[in-house]
Amino acid sequence: VQLQASGGGLVQAGGSLRLSCAASGFTFDDYAIGWSRQAPGKEREWISCLSLSTGRTLYANSVKGRFTISSGKAKNTVLLQMNDLTPEDTAVYYCGAVRPACGYAWDYWGQGTQVTVSS
Repeated sequence: VQLQASGGGLVQAGGSLRLSCAASGFTFDDYAIGWSRQAPGKEREWISCLSLSTGRTLYANSVKGRFTISSGKAKNTVLLQMNDLTPEDTAVYYCGAVRPACGYAWDYWGQGTQVTVSS
């Protein structure tokens, strides 16, 4: 099982980034795919999930209304569009997979991608 997050970078407050999660090694549609993040000195925070079989999406209150999770056009990819970013969004973002539906923990997760938001 491999989950590869990409798309992180440095952005100014108020800006946007789009993260991508590419998955392989398992039956993609059997899982829910989503994101967690970990800021320096803080615990990992679950932020979003997409159930691939139902299309249901879930968001943490901290990102609701600013972040959107969706299936990518490329096969076995999930995107996280992040808008109106603030310095509090600075973290390493990890994508994860869980079966059979969205929850608040992951069966698998991959290496993260760094997002840094400057004020």
